[in-house]
Amino acid sequence: MNSTSSYRHLIPFLLPQWRLFARGFACVLGYVSCTVLLPAVVGRVAEFLGKGDVEGVARWLGLAAIVFLIRSVFQYGESVWTLAASLDSVLALRKAVYAHLQRLGLRYYERAKTGDLTYRMTEDIDRIGEVINSMAHRSLSSSLQLVAIPAYMFYLNWPLTLASFVLAPLMAWLIGKFGRRMAILSRRSQDRVSDLSSLLTEVLGNIRIVKAFAAQAYEVSRFGKEAERNRAAKLRTERLRAVQYPVVGFLEALSIILLFLLGGWQISRGQLTPQEFVSFVTAVALLLHPIDLVTNQYNSLKQAEASVDRIFELMEISPDLEELPDAKTLPPATGKVDYRGVSFEYECDRPVLQSLTLSARAGEAIALVGPSGAGKTTLVNLLMRFYDPQSGAIFIDDINIRDVTLTSLRHQIGIVPQDTVLFSGTIAQNIAYGQTSFDMEAIVRAAKIANAHRFIEQFPDGYRSRVGERGLNLSGGQRQRVAIARAILLDPRILILDEATSALDSESEALVQEALERATQNRTVFVIAHRLSTVRKADRILFLEQGQIVESGSHEVLLAKGGRYADYHARQFSD
Repeated sequence: MNSTSSYRHLIPFLLPQWRLFARGFACVLGYVSCTVLLPAVVGRVAEFLGKGDVEGVARWLGLAAIVFLIRSVFQYGESVWTLAASLDSVLALRKAVYAHLQRLGLRYYERAKTGDLTYRMTEDIDRIGEVINSMAHRSLSSSLQLVAIPAYMFYLNWPLTLASFVLAPLMAWLIGKFGRRMAILSRRSQDRVSDLSSLLTEVLGNIRIVKAFAAQAYEVSRFGKEAERNRAAKLRTERLRAVQYPVVGFLEALSIILLFLLGGWQISRGQLTPQEFVSFVTAVALLLHPIDLVTNQYNSLKQAEASVDRIFELMEISPDLEELPDAKTLPPATGKVDYRGVSFEYECDRPVLQSLTLSARAGEAIALVGPSGAGKTTLVNLLMRFYDPQSGAIFIDDINIRDVTLTSLRHQIGIVPQDTVLFSGTIAQNIAYGQTSFDMEAIVRAAKIANAHRFIEQFPDGYRSRVGERGLNLSGGQRQRVAIARAILLDPRILILDEATSALDSESEALVQEALERATQNRTVFVIAHRLSTVRKADRILFLEQGQIVESGSHEVLLAKGGRYADYHARQFSD
């Protein structure tokens, strides 16, 4: 992906800000016009100095001050409007990328690195914003100066102008060569930073395990190696930059030396006046800054190209699961669920579910039991439509879930996961998660059903108490009851309980179990459990093995049958 095609992707995000860019461009024109006037004004100052006319010198210096003032006003407007336009463009890009990430399915997140995504959403997009601002602000102004000032120089003395630019093709070739190499090294450097960010996210997010296994020294060593790779990549980039500036600067110095030699020769032959030479040299001096800026901006452009590539690599990833164009809203469900010949595999030739058929009546409580890897969690993940089966279909009230919108489907299914996840914010915000506005009375009702109202009221700020990152201010049982309240706030007709009490002590489990019994009333419930003590009251227990239902019945019936469930039960309660 070359730089032209890379930056082409940014056009849809830049066009809506055309008014701000236009204002900035108008200021750029004013700034450049004032800049071109300065050499002529300085030349007149030199002329009056040569005559010893103090009044003339003062008059032209006053005019120079006015030109500088007007130039500064234009520079301010250019800076403010181009910065506002670039920030608005970056904001639109960041929102678009984040929205796209939300559309990607779980398959993508099972492979992606959280730290890498975080780096792309922050550092990479910020770098793109910086280069947009620089291109609109400094590069546009510098490019126009590189046209206007040489035009004035050519008008003043074309032989001297041609001599000044004799080394320009070599400089342009070198800058391009350095820039292409800079783009390659910058991509490697940003990949190393991304890897470092991923490692930090992984380790700090699991610091309890690190300490439990006394693995601090191991992680310090691993971090040190990754940081060293990051250092080496940055050093290669900066070495290239360190070579470029002296080389280009030396060529600029050679051009100035040639200018003075030829200028002195022309003055000696009467082809150029000292005043004209002063004006010409002033123009050259004003030209050096935009040349340096364009060189720097070209390097920045090539460096940011890697960020643009990394961002639009994300945008080009197609969601593996999408709604149909004519998807309809799922009407209020009774809770009847049918799996009809469902087969699913995460990887080719490794089936998880095989031609599974299951019918759950509205209001029925079904427990899913079996060894790890039997397909229990996969079965409910397909109901939530986190994945689509390779064959077969799932129906709610005889409506294929592929034919309805994901929002309407998931609003009618509540889930209480084994690993309770709470977000930073208040308890009320966590119970009403996903809702832009919420009804406090409904939140309190849900909390009461979930056995959470009493402990919430004991906090100084009640429902406005902050739970801290990942809910660490609450105990495991408290977090689980908040999760139950969150699951039932929308009054879903289907409820999924995924090992909801497995990690709790006896007292907390009793409170949560009582809450679950209230929460599951008049709902179709799927209970995933390894601890068989939690599934005895289920209307039906399904024993899954190798992706198939091998036994079905109530707790008493399956024990009396003496099959796989009875054997599983006997091993669990052998003590």
